[in-house]
Amino acid sequence: MTSKGKLIVLAAFDKDDEGNLLQAFDPRQVDTEERAKREARAIADKHTGVVAWSREADPTLGEYGPPIVLFQSGEVPELE
Repeated sequence: MTSKGKLIVLAAFDKDDEGNLLQAFDPRQVDTEERAKREARAIADKHTGVVAWSREADPTLGEYGPPIVLFQSGEVPELE
C-alpha cells in the first residue's frame, strides 16, 4: 500500500523595509485544490504576493513531483 497523494499548499509574501520578500505566514497545507485557489484569491489583495500550488507526493519514500501553480498573484519567489 502506498501513501502517495497530493500536497496542496497556500503561501503569502510581503516586503520588508528593504524590499525583500518575506513569508507573511508559514505555508499552509490545504485539503483541496479548489479551496487553495479560493483562499488565495481571498487574500491576494492583502499581500505583495500569493501562491497556491500542488505536487504529487510520497513522503514515505521522500519522493515529490514538480510543483504545479494553481493560483498566483503579485510577487512570489520561484518554486523548487
